[in-house]
Amino acid sequence: MNEEQLTNLLEAVRKGESSVAEAVARLRRLPFKDIGYARLDTHRQLRRGFAEAILCEGKSLRQIEGIVAALPNDGTPILATRATTEVAQVIKGVRPDAVYHETARIVVIGKPAEPRHEHPVAVLTAGTSDIPVAEEAAVTAEAMGNRVERLFDVGVAGIHRLLGDLDTIDRAGVLIVAAGMDGALPSIVGGLASVPVIAVPTSVGYGASFDGIAPLLTMLNSCAPGIAVVNIDNGFGAAYLASQINQRRL
Repeated sequence: MNEEQLTNLLEAVRKGESSVAEAVARLRRLPFKDIGYARLDTHRQLRRGFAEAILCEGKSLRQIEGIVAALPNDGTPILATRATTEVAQVIKGVRPDAVYHETARIVVIGKPAEPRHEHPVAVLTAGTSDIPVAEEAAVTAEAMGNRVERLFDVGVAGIHRLLGDLDTIDRAGVLIVAAGMDGALPSIVGGLASVPVIAVPTSVGYGASFDGIAPLLTMLNSCAPGIAVVNIDNGFGAAYLASQINQRRL
């Protein structure tokens, strides 16, 4: 249940179109829904502004199918992250309106929220290999009601590629920067941008990058102010934070 639906329910009680008992029956299900192997946070849309996402990694196909079937089909967009093609087919069997974004490994169930403001979330990558993590961020931000601009493969090995598109940085309300290897790109962007930068270290790189630990440490030690760092490969978390920041600008 979201804020609009709760308001409509209370208005219906006020007007006598719904009984108090009916309203209580609906509100009783707000905190969570226990389906045995999962307790679905059906209150999260109302509390946080966006419904609980389904992390598909580590769950069986049957569990994912059960979770999707138990979630309310009320038009609220729901994300299933780290989804394979097989998982996407299972979800579409329950919710035919689901759309699979293969590069991002995300299934979007329901219609994404309408953008509510002019400032886009800009998603940048250092290299092409960082695009899957960046797309996870981009698709998540779009589902949460943000316009998104993508600027890929603009890393420090050829920084003129970034400098040739500074308009994207200037237009953005928030910047998400995904980088592996040495992880230097967020520092460069942080020195150019007047808005918050969310750095996403990726697990892309040779041995000494230690599956993303090296870029993580680089980003945490950045001398550019205004940079926040999320976990390795966490495009979803970066987009969630970016959306919260961006929509506070309204």
